Amino acid sequence: MAKIDELLKIVKSARASDLHLDAGSVPMIRLNGALEKTHHRILSTEDIKQLTYEILSDGQIRQFEKTGDLDLAYGIEHIGRFRLNVYRTHRGMAVAVRLIPEEILELKTLGFGDATMKLVENKSGLILVTGPTNSGKTTTLAAMVDHINTGFSKHIITLEDPIEYIHTNKNSLISQRQIGLHSDTFVSGLRAALREDPNVILVGEMRDIETISLAITAAEVGLLVMGTLHTCTASATIDRILDVFPPEKQQQIRIMLADSLLGVVSQQLLKRADNNGRIMAYELLLRNTSISNMIRERKTYQIPTALQTGGKKGMRLLDNHLRALVDSGMVTAHEAMKCAVDPSRFMENETNLEQTPAGV
Repeated sequence: MAKIDELLKIVKSARASDLHLDAGSVPMIRLNGALEKTHHRILSTEDIKQLTYEILSDGQIRQFEKTGDLDLAYGIEHIGRFRLNVYRTHRGMAVAVRLIPEEILELKTLGFGDATMKLVENKSGLILVTGPTNSGKTTTLAAMVDHINTGFSKHIITLEDPIEYIHTNKNSLISQRQIGLHSDTFVSGLRAALREDPNVILVGEMRDIETISLAITAAEVGLLVMGTLHTCTASATIDRILDVFPPEKQQQIRIMLADSLLGVVSQQLLKRADNNGRIMAYELLLRNTSISNMIRERKTYQIPTALQTGGKKGMRLLDNHLRALVDSGMVTAHEAMKCAVDPSRFMENETNLEQTPAGV
């Protein structure tokens, strides 16, 4: 058993989401979104090197020593799978570890409604799952893939860096490919996927203009494409995609995106008011004629209003979901303010909370 396994077992038993090893510091774990120090001794670069190199291949060691950072997945039998990023800092070597839950949760269990389930049942188009780092995007995408895998007979190709959730074939055939191991880049993997008879393609990260362009093209030619971006609202997601392209190409991309975009899920993870884990809040855009026209006519600033009026169709604004969570007592107004597009909507609750006498 590798020595690092003992630390990873602590992450699992503590129900933490992350582990941080940093030269000159004690190991730290993330509980309910907040970092906490462990009672372990301070680690040196040599300590972290010994812990990490034991589970790396010779090729991975060479890559890290050449580039200064490395992504990989690592599994411990009967414990679970972990995503690791090994990197260098001004103090020396460091490792960030993310626990990958063993169970792939259903969309309903994650808090999504029928509109999201129907969204992933489309035959073709582009679905984007967005949010900041550590907002549960990978978990949502895994649930979407599993929903298709359970209910439909399709060929699903995933391009991931690294592979996190492991899917088993149910009614569908799933081909999971890891960037750097099974394909050099997202671009080369996506280009190859178009020749591999897919029905669904998952792109772990849409990082550059070529990946985004290929994803939109794949959605246009009849495939269901799912991808991620680090944006916090639906309108910001559309603007981000368009801004990637040079001005002379943006109108063409607007037209393509207006026709191919099926929906955007923009999500956040918040600490529960009872400190018992975290809960998701999300914004949902679903394409309709009005949304398509807004994209095509450069009126994305009108999208929040369309989401507000599209509630009966399943659409929702992030702040409306946050409002509902606060009103139900599931999250505090202070926590909601951190994620809100308009924090002033929650300031009254926060003031009332501060003025409430102790014990009331």
